Amino acid sequence: MGSEGPSVITVHITGFKKFHGVSENPTEKIVRNLKEFMEKKGLPNGLVLGNCKVLETAGQGTLGPLYKLLESSVTGQDHESSNVGQVIWIHFGVNSGATKFAIENQAFNEATFRCPDELGWKPQRLPIVPSDGSISRTRETSLPVNEIVDGLAKLGYDVMPSDDAGRFVCNYVYYHSLRFTEQHRIKSLFVHVPLFLTIDEETQMQFAASLLEILASLH
Repeated sequence: MGSEGPSVITVHITGFKKFHGVSENPTEKIVRNLKEFMEKKGLPNGLVLGNCKVLETAGQGTLGPLYKLLESSVTGQDHESSNVGQVIWIHFGVNSGATKFAIENQAFNEATFRCPDELGWKPQRLPIVPSDGSISRTRETSLPVNEIVDGLAKLGYDVMPSDDAGRFVCNYVYYHSLRFTEQHRIKSLFVHVPLFLTIDEETQMQFAASLLEILASLH
């Protein structure tokens, strides 16, 4: 493909392992099974599925692996900039009380963990990145959340936009990801899913596949 051809979107995915009160995290299964699921279904044109990694449900303790992953998605970008398309990170997290999917618009610079994370850390009202200022500081995704939600709703999914990803590990990872992706001119999105008891596994896998199709159609 020459540089005049359509650029490719590379999508990288993360999920989380189990944590306090959630013995089976649906996002671990979604992320572990997505490549195989998409191979059977067929990837949308112009979309490449990159990393699919499961993170420890931890704040500070998961930053090393998270940044290693984020860095890996931008290495070498500058050398072949004519052919490099968009890079998007999708982070899946579970909201055990939810009855529908939520596409998160922003993250707060605040870590207030209602229970200790899986490595025993329980910050209260701490800024995630102190140099960014106060805990009321937010960072927003550059992806069109409402357009994505509308597209998914038209396909029959129970989905809503959200401006509040909580103050636990999901928000913590999203804040770091939004900060990194803004600095490197790539994109990031956080998606909250319910438990499989609420929306079954097959529907959640189809939802993830539909989200990839909508992202591929955005450009």
